[in-house]
Amino acid sequence: MTSASSPVPSTAGRRQLLITVAAVLTALCVIAKVTADRQLADRTVNLGPLDLQLGFNFGVAFGLGDQMPKAAIVVVTAAITLGVLTVAWHRAQELPLVALVGFAAVVAGALSNVVDRAPDGRVTDYFHTGWYPTFNLPDVLITVDAGLIVLGVIREDRNAETSGRSSKT
Repeated sequence: MTSASSPVPSTAGRRQLLITVAAVLTALCVIAKVTADRQLADRTVNLGPLDLQLGFNFGVAFGLGDQMPKAAIVVVTAAITLGVLTVAWHRAQELPLVALVGFAAVVAGALSNVVDRAPDGRVTDYFHTGWYPTFNLPDVLITVDAGLIVLGVIREDRNAETSGRSSKT
């Protein structure tokens, strides 16, 4: 599924990219969480359509499952994160580069939320719109980059179809 028009890094190089991007984004997410905890404890920062306002989520997406045992949420989320990383690791060579980076960002967002939740059972949220549940940078990474994975794979499939048709003519 890789494009013939661009050089393809080795499997080891693609795996290194996966881990490096995931590590850098995880670090950024942890820094954002620590900063939010310190800077937003007693105030809201208005940025127009978006406020920076401290909030906490004891559940998973949109607060669902907030009555579940904290350990269960941590274990299940960590297992899913490991599963996503495993898929990306094993398919690193065949994934389009945009999808590989998307997988790295999804892993970073999920891992950041696991690290945040593990000590006290809650995730720190800080982006507040007033019309949508409060969320955080890891949530943005998971959502946006899941879309990038899909778009990257669709684009690559279309490229493969096009080059398959042109080689038959």
